[in-house]
Amino acid sequence: MKYATSIGNQTFIIDVNQENQVTVDGELTPVDFFSLDEATAFSLLLDHSSYEVLVNEESGEYHVLLSGHLFNVRVEDERARRLAQASRGFMPGSGELQIKAPMPGLIVAIPVMEGQPVKKGDVLVVLESMKMENEIKAPRDGTVSGVRVQSRQSVEQNQTLVTIA
Repeated sequence: MKYATSIGNQTFIIDVNQENQVTVDGELTPVDFFSLDEATAFSLLLDHSSYEVLVNEESGEYHVLLSGHLFNVRVEDERARRLAQASRGFMPGSGELQIKAPMPGLIVAIPVMEGQPVKKGDVLVVLESMKMENEIKAPRDGTVSGVRVQSRQSVEQNQTLVTIA
């Protein structure tokens, strides 16, 4: 699976090939990465050097402490990144907008209700797919005019989840 990983203004395309290999911007890199405490501490062996890495996830962003340096890292899988790029420029500024599932999955949570005002970036639905929880966020300000799914419901790709007016 490919991931777009952004640190500051720099973005890297990382392809996880197999257990001890990744490709970073097209360059194959052997790595050894494993959890030390099953939560936030990890051991990283890279280019014959050993590192202890502390990782904390908060609001979809990872805070990574490596060799005394703190990095704020954003990670998007390739499919979500392409969907976000494709939707830019096509977002109607007004009128009803259907928010659709970017992939098949299971609805985990619906933190909004019909009639509720939302701001751009507010979480509308949490969708579990491939053992990962994905937050589907409002692409613009508006009011939830309809909730078309229920918690624990399976959905197909492109199925309407929520409408915003």
